Amino acid sequence: MSFTRPDVSFGAQQLSQFVHQPGQVHMDAALHLVRYLKSCPNQGLFFPSGNSSSLTAHCDADWASCVDSRRSLTGYCVFLGKALVSWKTKKQTTVARSTAEAEYRSLGTTVCELQWICYLLHDLDVSVPMPIPIFCDNQAAIHIVANPVFHERTRHLEIDCHLVRDKFKAGFILPSHISGKSQLADMFTKLLPRNIFGSFLSKLGLVVFSQVHLEGRMIKDTLEE
Repeated sequence: MSFTRPDVSFGAQQLSQFVHQPGQVHMDAALHLVRYLKSCPNQGLFFPSGNSSSLTAHCDADWASCVDSRRSLTGYCVFLGKALVSWKTKKQTTVARSTAEAEYRSLGTTVCELQWICYLLHDLDVSVPMPIPIFCDNQAAIHIVANPVFHERTRHLEIDCHLVRDKFKAGFILPSHISGKSQLADMFTKLLPRNIFGSFLSKLGLVVFSQVHLEGRMIKDTLEE
């Protein structure tokens, strides 16, 4: 379900951690998610016609969000024109010692996804304008990208550092700051208030298909904003 409904990606990731020994609280949370899906069964991603081939990405991290391991959560979403084509919610493999470190790892994961999408589009003979904007709400993480000197001794962070910096120098990406209120990747890293959640749904391209009927080979969809 999380492969076609980005709005439940965070909830599905949180529940998947307790599949081995679920408790009543986890069952209640699962039922809450099912009730949400039941309330909007016709909701889905809308891909507009005449879409451009430009890529944009949003990335975010929730630092030390796991109470057991204190590992952070990575979330990102990638748009092809105005269409959402890729998203992920994933726990980071190592413990981050700061918010900037967690955000930078999220940035590295997003860069890898963008590279894979570009390879795919190249095989389809689709040209992607460069550089690709990546929106991050952490100024320190963006500073690390442009800073030629990096003093950390942690090897696994150095790998992310050099990967992102190399792509930045090559003109592949352009990290840009965005306010936390406009960070769409928050949808994939944390629980949001109802009003913000609803606003992000439309910005991600999720709409309600109220009527779908076929006429020959033509499909006419009536969309409710």
